[in-house]
Amino acid sequence: MNSTALHVAVVGAGPVGLALGLHAARLLPAARITLFDARPAEKDVSGDPRTLALSLGSMQLLQRLGAWPAAVAEAIHEVHVSQAPPSWPGLSGEAVVRIRAAEEGVSQLGAVLAYGPLVATLQQAWEAAVRAEPQRLCTRFGTPVSDIVPLPSGVEVDAGIVENFDLAVVAEGGVFAEQARKALTHDYGQTAWVGTATLADAPRGMAFERFTRNGPVALLPLPAGTDGLARAALVWCVPSSDDPVQDLGDAQRLALLSTIVPAEAGRLLALTPLKAFPLGLNAERSLVQGRTVRIGNAAQTLHPVAGQGLNLGLRDAVSLVAEMRFSDDVDAALRRVNWARAPDRWSMIATTDFLARSFTWRWPGVAAARGLGLAGLQAAAPLKSWLARQMMFGRR
Repeated sequence: MNSTALHVAVVGAGPVGLALGLHAARLLPAARITLFDARPAEKDVSGDPRTLALSLGSMQLLQRLGAWPAAVAEAIHEVHVSQAPPSWPGLSGEAVVRIRAAEEGVSQLGAVLAYGPLVATLQQAWEAAVRAEPQRLCTRFGTPVSDIVPLPSGVEVDAGIVENFDLAVVAEGGVFAEQARKALTHDYGQTAWVGTATLADAPRGMAFERFTRNGPVALLPLPAGTDGLARAALVWCVPSSDDPVQDLGDAQRLALLSTIVPAEAGRLLALTPLKAFPLGLNAERSLVQGRTVRIGNAAQTLHPVAGQGLNLGLRDAVSLVAEMRFSDDVDAALRRVNWARAPDRWSMIATTDFLARSFTWRWPGVAAARGLGLAGLQAAAPLKSWLARQMMFGRR
């Protein structure tokens, strides 16, 4: 059987599942694709304010799919990573790494936008594709999948009505606290407080990440508000057992955060009410189990320190379609997917896991080592450029 004639079930209509459906519909022109999601089709997701950071490679994929909401995305032209002082004993100043799009020969490193507009745009593109080819593309919104049962040459998908498919791709993940535990799991004992900051005198298109004793703090640029003031998505990671944010009022949180973020980020004026999310690692050892493939958060949920979770999922989707496109042997193609994705997956899992755990270590010299590492990275231009390419396109 030619893989382009596959009958494929995609479970989950988030950004990764929708992007996979669209990408497969274009490059596997004979494939029959059914997209399942528990969310009713009439539920409006466009107002969901959760923030996503997309790399340049992810942007380019969505542009090719005709599903990039450029009007509501804020470009990232520079990433500023710093260590809160003291960076290392005996030296003044801060350790800073600056990664600039201009130095890498690209127009931007990536972009930041809200979850809702991205999913709404992808869903509109998918629904248009379904209308154009209803004989092979199908949507089952409001239809939760309760079970996927392996068969000798496919899977049985139970979504109220049992159907057989050649392949099932699970692309729904959720957040760490709500997930069933996978093969590799670790609770970091950290909480991410997320919300939106309003700033004065903030540089346009700059993303900031600040390493502190308690954990990383990130400010990601958002489109300016109607008042013309700069906005930034805030991710503020702290220890769960000794949370310095939990019991503070809004004004106190603003005052504390103002002592943490670098002066270059601008002057903090206000914070929206913050929401808390427990942080952990939850990952499968393999993307593939029989004829079931897990991608995105269904395969790996990471600490947000590197901001690469969604990008990793989109690269999973691209790799899966690429391997299936020219193969007559589905199982061999799936083995190649697992092999091809391993370097990118495991390098990102290992890097984020190491950084996340390092913020829980209270050994002497840990902060100094991070500071020296940042200073060394800034001084080593080829290494910094390699890291920038990893951020934009993954390990290839």
